[in-house]
Amino acid sequence: MKITLIAIGKTEDKYLIEGIEKYINRLKHYINFSFLAIPDVKNVKNLSEAQQKGKEAELLHKQINNGDVVILLDEKGKKYSSVEFSNYLNKQMVGSVQHLIFIIGGPYGFDETIYKRAKGLISLSDMTFSHQMIRLFFVEQLYRGFSILKGEPYHHA
Repeated sequence: MKITLIAIGKTEDKYLIEGIEKYINRLKHYINFSFLAIPDVKNVKNLSEAQQKGKEAELLHKQINNGDVVILLDEKGKKYSSVEFSNYLNKQMVGSVQHLIFIIGGPYGFDETIYKRAKGLISLSDMTFSHQMIRLFFVEQLYRGFSILKGEPYHHA
């Protein structure tokens, strides 16, 4: 199975970039993982919220193939404990999913076409975090999930 995390916009804070890279490198020991940051939509001042989400959706659809399983990181999504998320990942692997794509949307969330394409929604917390921080939190939880599956001590560190 391959896992891809797609996010709208670039991360500029050095500490976040370093943290994300740390967990991406750790994930390589467990799974074929890639992270793709899609550039922000240009000239958003002239666009409505719906138009901006529509433009972002166009960019996202170009990254998704028919057989891909798409999961959105969304505040309305299902909440998992780390162990439950680990079990979720295991079910995807056992279920012969070839490519699992997680998507972090732009500042206004997702266009309706992206919601329709998704197979599920996951929420990382009831709290609101910046889209930049969610990237780090998610790759850490992905790493934690695989360390749980392997019975490694990281989960209890």
